Amino acid sequence: MPLILTEEQEMLRDAARGFLSENAPISQLRALRDDGNGDGFDRATWAQMADMGWSGVLVPEEQGGVALGHVEAGLIAEEMGRTLTASPFLSSSVLGAAALTGSPQHADRLQGIASGKTITALAIDETRRHAPARVETTAERHGNGFRLNGAKTFVVEAHVADALIVSARTSGAPADPDGITLFLVPNDAAGLTADRTAMVDSRNAGRVLLENVEVTADAVLGEVDHGHTLLTKVLTTGRAVLAAEMSGSAQESLGQSLDYLKDRKQFGQIVASFQALQHRAADLYTEIEMGRSLVLKALQALDAGDADAELLSTAAKAKMGWVAQQATQEAIQFQGGIGMTDAADIGFFMKRIRVADAWMGDANYHTEQFARMQGY
Repeated sequence: MPLILTEEQEMLRDAARGFLSENAPISQLRALRDDGNGDGFDRATWAQMADMGWSGVLVPEEQGGVALGHVEAGLIAEEMGRTLTASPFLSSSVLGAAALTGSPQHADRLQGIASGKTITALAIDETRRHAPARVETTAERHGNGFRLNGAKTFVVEAHVADALIVSARTSGAPADPDGITLFLVPNDAAGLTADRTAMVDSRNAGRVLLENVEVTADAVLGEVDHGHTLLTKVLTTGRAVLAAEMSGSAQESLGQSLDYLKDRKQFGQIVASFQALQHRAADLYTEIEMGRSLVLKALQALDAGDADAELLSTAAKAKMGWVAQQATQEAIQFQGGIGMTDAADIGFFMKRIRVADAWMGDANYHTEQFARMQGY
């Protein structure tokens, strides 16, 4: 499949860019931070996104979604990356939709995701670094359901989620992929607490504690003991879309830097005329475009159901992890001392990219995963 967008996809991208630049500019994120917003995102803006169908981009039409596809989800995320839009799009409309699609017992939740009225959060990590197969949270048979005990960390949108997608061990050893089961746990379940933590990127994640949380058998997503298969599918989707967001942030970081270089004078000359800076900017542009192509390839593979979708998603997350960080580091260098001040927007990009890189596995993690998949 060629690495180009269809006319409809280009129209969606342009519409998203126009809406976000007008309704969710970087100044909105700055205001959310300064005002200490309790949600971490603007609910009115999120409702507008839902009205445009963004919240149901991956939800089947029979559950009220628009089922556009992964490329379209990536295009929306890419534009969100340009303006650093804070929203539950990734945690709910991407990860949540991927996890709940195909579970008829949760059709109402899926419909809620499509409408933007339901927010979900993915609660899988238990250590400082991403390790989805390392699960010590337990789920023991109890009555006609299960009783969950354990703790999760770095749960994005945990404090505002209506339901959490929790990985728990129903059998096997702590690091064994087999024996993991996914559960959909309502946020008001007795014994469940979610502590809000404001992160460096002015977004929110939380630590989730489960103490004798009881759920019915209907709470199971996929098959008991075989949740790692579904979790891999969910993460493959999430990583590709998050890589698209990072691509948008990298492009915007370079664009802002070039604008600065064209305006800034030093020794009576426009800084952009210095050949050394031109070479660095050209190198960064090349890396960003290569990463952008890889992200699109991964999203297309997901839409086509290709067997190499997981490999491409891993490669895209690794590539954009390195490139997006390079983009913000170069931007700080290009802009000099002013780039380190809070008055400059570039600092917000650097902080967001650091968090996005860590979420669902950083560049080092995915570089190793890619090597393992290729037999190294």
